[in-house]
Amino acid sequence: MNRFSLAASRGIARVTEAALGPYQTAVIRIGFSATWLLFLLREFPHRHELYGPDGPWSWGLAEQLIGTNKAFTTLMWSDGGAWFEIVYLLAVLASALLMLGWRSRTMSVLFMVGVLSLQNRSVFMGDGGDNVLHLMSVYLVFTRCAQVWSLDARRAARARAAHARGERVTDRTGPALWGVLGLVLAGATLAGRMESDWLIPALLWTVWVTQGLWWLTGRRAQAGEPRIMLDVVANVVHNGALLVIMAEACLIYATAGWYKIQGSRWQDGTAVYYPLHLEYFSPWPGLADLLSASGTMVMLVTYGTVLVQVAFPFTLFNRRVKNVLLAVMITEHAVIAVVLGLPFFSLAMIAADAVFLPTAFLRRMGGRAARARDRLLRRGGPGQVPEQQVHERPEATHVGFGT
Repeated sequence: MNRFSLAASRGIARVTEAALGPYQTAVIRIGFSATWLLFLLREFPHRHELYGPDGPWSWGLAEQLIGTNKAFTTLMWSDGGAWFEIVYLLAVLASALLMLGWRSRTMSVLFMVGVLSLQNRSVFMGDGGDNVLHLMSVYLVFTRCAQVWSLDARRAARARAAHARGERVTDRTGPALWGVLGLVLAGATLAGRMESDWLIPALLWTVWVTQGLWWLTGRRAQAGEPRIMLDVVANVVHNGALLVIMAEACLIYATAGWYKIQGSRWQDGTAVYYPLHLEYFSPWPGLADLLSASGTMVMLVTYGTVLVQVAFPFTLFNRRVKNVLLAVMITEHAVIAVVLGLPFFSLAMIAADAVFLPTAFLRRMGGRAARARDRLLRRGGPGQVPEQQVHERPEATHVGFGT
């Protein structure tokens, strides 16, 4: 009983004292925001046909569907072309700033709003990766995804260095953003624009109120216990969201694998052949012909795909096997991006896979990227905070609800 109590105490302390997986959540943040940003930029000339007034999915059809499913989208607040342009450009801006990790808590909310607004406006636009992005945009709001590899982490490190020198640091940008977004949220609520499903409006208000409490407790020196409590809640919510993201990735692969097993083409080992010869999925016909020339190779890839997808959730209990299958799946998605012409689907799945990457590997890659950046930009003045502080001590860079 004592051993059980000790183990339970250690488990509770681990979940409440720190936001786990700082490097993994940073990769998820960068991966999904970069995927959405690249997609929006690539489709910028076609934005009106995809999500705007010139699309085949007209305003009337979208209004009827949303009236039934109560999906959240700000694009249905107005049918004007100017409003569409504002929402689209804000989605681009939020994606870029979230990728950089600037005011990540606020940008994660705006990123979610942008993803839901565009995707729910035209639900038939996408290639499968949009479903993953749709879910992950909501989960990211609950994570402390800017502990490392972000402008927020660098700002937090500089603030600690300033406090150590006895200097006072005042943040005006955060409260200003909080006030502006509060006015927008209140105006939309009073105007009846938040009549969709209660979940997203409730989430927006909850995050806004929590950010205010975080800033208020940070302003008062005597508010130590409330601030600690908020930090504990933020850690628990982050760790819960991280667990959900991992479970979601496993569920995607498990369901995909078991559904494939039931298909006759997957059973006889020929399923991979057919998408290689569909015009829609053949940006490189010559390459597709080369890959499908060998029947044995097609059979091995077909059976290997099913085996990897079904087995992956069970390999999480063995680190070495998990890492091998993870490398195989990432390679497979990279091949799909090139051969089948589905780059954004592949990027979304690779970003989801990143939650399982080993911390040591991510830290090595982050260190190499930082050194390459420093050599490229030739930076490193005396006032610069060493990057090692950001990469080696993620537990000290919690930016929490206040960013």
